[in-house]
Amino acid sequence: MAELAAQDLTLEYGATPVVAGLSCTIPPGKVTMIVGANACGKSTLLRGLSRLLKPAGGAVTLHGQDIRSRPARDLARQMGLLPQHPSAPAGLSVRDLVGRGRYPHRGAFGGWSRADEDAVERALAATDTAHLAGRDVDELSGGQRQRVWIAMALAQETELLLLDEPTTYLDLAHQVEVLDLLTDLNRRRGTTVVIVLHDLNLAARYADHLIALKVGRIVAQGASAAVVTEKLIREVFGLECRVMPDPVSGTPLVLPLGRHHTASAPEGAPTGAPAAAPAGGDVMVAIP
Repeated sequence: MAELAAQDLTLEYGATPVVAGLSCTIPPGKVTMIVGANACGKSTLLRGLSRLLKPAGGAVTLHGQDIRSRPARDLARQMGLLPQHPSAPAGLSVRDLVGRGRYPHRGAFGGWSRADEDAVERALAATDTAHLAGRDVDELSGGQRQRVWIAMALAQETELLLLDEPTTYLDLAHQVEVLDLLTDLNRRRGTTVVIVLHDLNLAARYADHLIALKVGRIVAQGASAAVVTEKLIREVFGLECRVMPDPVSGTPLVLPLGRHHTASAPEGAPTGAPAAAPAGGDVMVAIP
């Protein structure tokens, strides 16, 4: 299983640090969600973990080896990345785009094998995009295009998959479908999955491990039931809320308190305690 870790990682754009001195280990064979307010460094951290952004300090290792020392093709056989705003050349068909996920596995002469074809077909079927295979990518709706990009990432068949907002442009039904698909991939193949997600409730529901960021630093990490508390939401998002167990999943459900459309709780009524942490669940809280 993939063992991805960051040690004292500092990431900058220009001379501006976005992530500073961050250390974490991604639990192998689990689904990890990274959450936080806008501009807190979530996407930047994912770019650093995937070698798209060169560290200004510290290192990222895979199986104990600095990823920057690995040949690009070798690394791509083990790590797949779906960035937040991927782009494809004009006129490229869906099947050709998904097929590009097989590039790291192709031989020295670039021959297309039966294994490559099977991987593409599986990815198209898993994302319900087989009926789009002959269409140009630039003809698709935003939601269709996003599912095709996910299919390309699946076709790569890596032991580690990093995705930045994979549910962007998708309606609620397709958001759940994509997260179920990634969970299936994790459970059936043991793929380590790391996802940046804005929807805190879906992140809490699907995460085996949750990382909460604030201004480029980890505030808390661990099981979602232990991490997602009213205090943490107030600290990380600046939001007053109530947290209660989700009646469907039992995971924490965040109910925002706005200035309007908020019913007053009867005096003495419980305010919605967070769901209890599962037996054996642990949480690590960073001390400023």
